[in-house]
Amino acid sequence: MTPINQSERTDHSDQHTQSNGGERTTGSRAEETDKANSESETTTEEETERKREKCPECGGRLEHDSEHGETACVACGLVVDDDAIDRGAEWTAYTKKERDKKSRVGAPTTNMMHDKGLSTQIGWQDKDAYGNTLSASQREKMQRLRTWDERFRTQDSKERNLKQALSEIGRLMSALGLPRSTRETAGVTYRRALEEDLLPGRSIEGVATAAVYAAARQAGTPRSLDEVNHVSRIGRMELMRTYRYIARELNLEIEPADPTDYLPRFASDLDLSEEAERRAHELLDTAVSRGYASGKSPVGLAAAALYAGALLVDEKTTQSAVSRVCDISEVTIRNRYKELLEFEDGVKPP
Repeated sequence: MTPINQSERTDHSDQHTQSNGGERTTGSRAEETDKANSESETTTEEETERKREKCPECGGRLEHDSEHGETACVACGLVVDDDAIDRGAEWTAYTKKERDKKSRVGAPTTNMMHDKGLSTQIGWQDKDAYGNTLSASQREKMQRLRTWDERFRTQDSKERNLKQALSEIGRLMSALGLPRSTRETAGVTYRRALEEDLLPGRSIEGVATAAVYAAARQAGTPRSLDEVNHVSRIGRMELMRTYRYIARELNLEIEPADPTDYLPRFASDLDLSEEAERRAHELLDTAVSRGYASGKSPVGLAAAALYAGALLVDEKTTQSAVSRVCDISEVTIRNRYKELLEFEDGVKPP
């Protein structure tokens, strides 16, 4: 057995170290190369996407016309693409009856139904597929089937709770004249309250009314507490407590009510001109900028501003008429409109 001296061991170890170092260096270079390639690919994709959004001629913004299937530049009018795919229906209908007959899909999903409109329902018409009237025995059978179908649509207490609440929300929205988008918001708010178990100890009508009041304020179409209270089935104090509770627990982002949000509706009900509404806007803007609106009822300020605006443009209206439409006392209108006019330079209250 031939002995190996120390110098040979050192040479072998140095060669091994150099080999490992070379492998590590090669590996790190490969990783850097892959990273650089991926970054360049990402940059290339971003540049391509930006080019697609800009006009190749002038660099302007591109806009898609779905009706004609064209993509054109809004600055120079260059048509970049004129062969877009039409993803709409292949048939044409001119009336609602034709549209319903040709359509092969159901209604869109909605938060205003406890099952979001995805379940089926047996129709109330006592006719068969050919339009013939059913016999007496068949009518009784269909009525029993409708009853069981209605029972199976709500299988647990939460679904029954949600069904009753959404029905109440729909009634309140119709009474208050709020748009459909606000109804959807109120439905989502009630669903969140139900999922987070906020209903024990509170009535279904109370939480539903509070959800409607919150949704109206979130949508920029607020209704006063008195207006909501008039059409609700609960008391004012319960409405206020429930509203504060769900707003706090659900972290609803609701800004303080703006008096100007009430002006269009009140001005329309009072049949005032656009000039009177514009002057009311100016009065409120001046008062808010000077901090006068802090701590005041937004409904009272809106009513007083409309009355003052009507006086400034010589339109005839009475405090009793404004009080009746805005559901605010005449004393409040009388005090507020004088204070609003004092902010106007050179205007003295009559």
